[in-house]
Amino acid sequence: MRPSRYDDTGNTQSTSRRWDLRRLNPPNRLWGSNGVTFGPDGRLYVAQFLAGQISAVDTATGDVDVVVPLDGPVQAPDDLAFGADGSMYIADLTPGRVWRRSPQGAYSLVSDQVQVPNGITCVGDRLFVNEMKMNGRLLELFPDGGDPVVLTDGLALGNAMQLGPDGCLYYPHMIGNQVWRIPPDGGTPELFAEEVDDPVAVRFDKGGVLVVLSRGPAGIVTRIDLATGARSVVVSGVLGLDNAAFDAENRMFVSSFGSGGVTEMREDGRTREIVPRGLSGPFGVTVDLGGTVYAADHYRLVSPGDSGEHDSSGVITHELQPFVHGITADDGLLHFASEYGDVRTYDPVRRTTRVRVQGLNEPTGIERSPDGALVVAESGAGRVVRIDETDTVTVLAEGLRHPVDVAFDAEGHCYVSDDELGAVLRIDDGEAVTVADGLGAPQGLAARGDELFTVDVEHRCLRAVSLTTGETRIDAENLAVGLPPGITRTEPALFAAGMPGSPHPFAGLAVAPDGTLLLSANGEGSVLRLSARSPSEE
Repeated sequence: MRPSRYDDTGNTQSTSRRWDLRRLNPPNRLWGSNGVTFGPDGRLYVAQFLAGQISAVDTATGDVDVVVPLDGPVQAPDDLAFGADGSMYIADLTPGRVWRRSPQGAYSLVSDQVQVPNGITCVGDRLFVNEMKMNGRLLELFPDGGDPVVLTDGLALGNAMQLGPDGCLYYPHMIGNQVWRIPPDGGTPELFAEEVDDPVAVRFDKGGVLVVLSRGPAGIVTRIDLATGARSVVVSGVLGLDNAAFDAENRMFVSSFGSGGVTEMREDGRTREIVPRGLSGPFGVTVDLGGTVYAADHYRLVSPGDSGEHDSSGVITHELQPFVHGITADDGLLHFASEYGDVRTYDPVRRTTRVRVQGLNEPTGIERSPDGALVVAESGAGRVVRIDETDTVTVLAEGLRHPVDVAFDAEGHCYVSDDELGAVLRIDDGEAVTVADGLGAPQGLAARGDELFTVDVEHRCLRAVSLTTGETRIDAENLAVGLPPGITRTEPALFAAGMPGSPHPFAGLAVAPDGTLLLSANGEGSVLRLSARSPSEE
């Protein structure tokens, strides 16, 4: 059994002499789950897009083994299929590649001519893949050589597809709520079903019934009889379904892009957890005045905790919020920054969202300034910007290397962390003044009294910086942040053919009203609460 994505042994523990450390939710055993299919050995293979790896799950025991590691040639696997000879074919979404992994474990590139490859399926020795983009294509690829053949184009975000008992390939249009089909040898595509709730995957059970999964928050599954068109719909409650696979006994196992894990789902919607769901990051973290902790988890807004209100993953999912990374609480509102360029304000009571700004270059950390404006670290542009109540953007500082997070002290001074410069800076009249350097890769930043705290991802520690003396110290070590120890990899691109690609990890930090610290342990998928010890306990 794999204890977490960060540590195979489960023995690594964060340590501190100044703080008591406690996880608010368990580490994530399966870092995301997207495409799923049963392999020749009877295990369920899971493509983990955000993790950049593929794992095999024993559905009887829940044991998880990594088969395609995250430091291999595959960057962002979103779907997979097995050929007749036992080869695994992988849709590597962000770099636009399709791979073959032989039964012996050797990798070969099948194609780099597919943009945003997602849905992939094998029909005997034949291989088909589609593109998750507007006006996407459905293609046949040839592992032994040869140019791709386009069966059709015009897909409105293709995704998981499969051959039906009538000999046609069935595939969804995620935009438009439709299911289409086409013969594998080509021809005119036919619209098979309309008004299907947010279709993300089409699958056939062992009896030939079409099963369509919804990507929405309710976990809707629609079954359609091919002969009569009769439908049945169940609501499972599994948020953000992604894919499904049927075992030899016709049991359905589903994945969730929103919360990961593997779940067995019966026809009536009842579920049984095989691998617990968990966090995809987390990225930014914040605390409101009532003490509620919120984390931005790429696809959703969550509250980690250990009360009975939370599910088995230790979190409450408040809402699917696409691509949220930076987050800050502000007088009953939540402000989000998405690395894909926008800043939003969300009202959790009314459940309304206001888009404040679009088109920024990788905005990450966000904080409310004393005058009520929002201040954002625009990482990709090397700037810190201010967004006022009228949504006007002004530049507070520019020419930085890679600013990641921002924080304000009690006197209203603005600070920014720069993980490429290895420094924390203060913004004084448009100039960035070094407060502390030589810090490795500081990301999450928070002010508490006369000290700044930052998460140093390179050295996996929490650093404190005195605002009066400039001295620094290490307050916590062995933090589960960043990639697992010893792992290096090429970071996948943020965008893929104009579509969202792979987000850049961000270990957030926040101070609660009671003075405790909340830290995103994004290496293992948990949020840590750090409570200060009394001097006698240190």
